[in-house]
Amino acid sequence: MTFDAPYTLPGVLARASALYGDAPAIVTDETRLTFRELAIKARAAAAALTTAGIRKGDRVAIWAPNSAEWIVAALGVALSGAVLVPLNTRLKGKEAAFILRRSGARLLLTVGEFLGTRYPELLAGESLPALAGTVLLAGTHASARSWREFVATGPDTPASPETAVMVGPRDLADIMFTSGTTGMPKGVMSTHEQNVRVYITWADTVGLRTGDRYLAVNPFFHTFGYKAGWLASLIRGATIYPVPVFDAATVLTRIARDRVTVLPGPPTIYQSLLAHEARERSDLSSLRLAVTGAANVPPILIRRMREELGFESVVTAYGLTESTGTVTICPRGTPDEIVATRCGVPMAGVEVRCVDDTGRSLPANEPGEVLVRGFNVMLGYFEDPAATAEAIDADGWLHTGDVGVLDEQGFLRITDRRKDMFIVGGFNCYPAEIEKMLSEHPAVAQSAVIGVPDERLGEVGKAFVVLRPHVAADAAQIIAWCRENMANYKVPRHVEIVSALPMNAAGKVQKFALRGEAAS
Repeated sequence: MTFDAPYTLPGVLARASALYGDAPAIVTDETRLTFRELAIKARAAAAALTTAGIRKGDRVAIWAPNSAEWIVAALGVALSGAVLVPLNTRLKGKEAAFILRRSGARLLLTVGEFLGTRYPELLAGESLPALAGTVLLAGTHASARSWREFVATGPDTPASPETAVMVGPRDLADIMFTSGTTGMPKGVMSTHEQNVRVYITWADTVGLRTGDRYLAVNPFFHTFGYKAGWLASLIRGATIYPVPVFDAATVLTRIARDRVTVLPGPPTIYQSLLAHEARERSDLSSLRLAVTGAANVPPILIRRMREELGFESVVTAYGLTESTGTVTICPRGTPDEIVATRCGVPMAGVEVRCVDDTGRSLPANEPGEVLVRGFNVMLGYFEDPAATAEAIDADGWLHTGDVGVLDEQGFLRITDRRKDMFIVGGFNCYPAEIEKMLSEHPAVAQSAVIGVPDERLGEVGKAFVVLRPHVAADAAQIIAWCRENMANYKVPRHVEIVSALPMNAAGKVQKFALRGEAAS
């Protein structure tokens, strides 16, 4: 597609307002915004942020479920020149506080309550010296203003596009925190140009169309829901239908009611829809495009998505937060057997190679670490030059830690994931982070966490735990403690109490032995 606007989020918004005008941009049960109305509301949000003292480069965090207000607020952040910091809604207070401190966020946009969790209360007692205030996109709480009250503090006539803060393509757009093998989340920095260029390409390649009705079940705090979700829809002129929480029955109803055409997500959501008793009597005839990834895709799932859910096109892709979310995509028309076993070819302008332990490029069909170089590679980790240098070498290659194979046609197949990482329903889980949290349990002396197969979620965590001397605890108690102290996708579904962990001569845990034990 031709894109005659600056490669910035403000440029995307101005273009969408002018080009798509009165077409619906966002539709929820409570809200219906046209592209023109969305631009007006985003400018009002930006004006309020500026009135509140937010300046270009300041960080503003959003900790909230999918909603129209989430998108309006994020675009307001972009128009103000500030930097967006999305927070996972499943984080507990200590986890969220770490990211708020680490990013130096000056303002937090959250909700009073979601799924029984009162978010402002999770941060009670946490030291957040940079945070100047909290605003609620929905709900109420004594400690925070409502979004309506906050926006009303701006001038009566919000800045026009011509007088708004100047935002350039190379300005920082967002910092998305991702856990790593060190056990502590790191902030991945992406520019406006990276976001816009990658998702112009993504929209073109997967076949997103103007007028598509896109059901956004992927959370906006994740690249899949934010950049491949509402941003791609804004670029293309598709209507976004935010879903706060995935529920198979609700999604089946929404598909029929709203005549949904596009439904991306991890394999888990399609498996849930296929397994639901209401699926056979649901009208799914509007479905056209599915985009999946984030986990291994069983070949039979691709076939069932076409035959039983009715998708005309099923596309798989591969990426990571450090690559602005996308590296490779299967072009439309790729045969199903390739879609099920490959994750596409590199986007234009992106190089991919597989290397051995010495860094030598390997020939086709030989597995090696996947390296990526191109315009999509992050600027680096926020205020962490050492970690950045470890991830991106002197020649600009991002070392993904994933093991893959490139075939003769340039299609990538991921054969193994990062040494320890596993994926629970589309969410990356890093054992080092979970093990660090487990170490705070009063009964835990040592732990080792691995991923084990799960029919519904693909993988779940299993923790092998050595107890402290003379302290008693059972698996159920440890799991219950984990549910209180970590995001639910990180919580080990299985805990095995052991007398010792298998170690090598250097004193490192031999996780291959634990994987073998778990499989036996």
